Amino acid sequence: MTEALRRVVELEIGPRRVGALYRNVDGVFEVLAVIRDPERARSLLNRRSARWALIVKDVTRAGGEPFAIGSVWTTSDYLVREAGARLSEAFA
Repeated sequence: MTEALRRVVELEIGPRRVGALYRNVDGVFEVLAVIRDPERARSLLNRRSARWALIVKDVTRAGGEPFAIGSVWTTSDYLVREAGARLSEAFA
């Protein structure tokens, strides 16, 4: 992956790192894994053009199962808790 493409991928992923919580119109999600290997991302998302994927879990749904997404970070997404922050800090 070229440096320019790596920067594009990082912008698309945004602040979503393992442990981060973010919300959008679809729910509140905890990031469980960030996959930057294009082959694995393509397999997880079943999309030939995928360069990365996230494994997330919707924390608002009881018994919610982790799933893969490939949606880019937009102005509709809001960071609730940064990766590495404690849950109590997210709601302080």
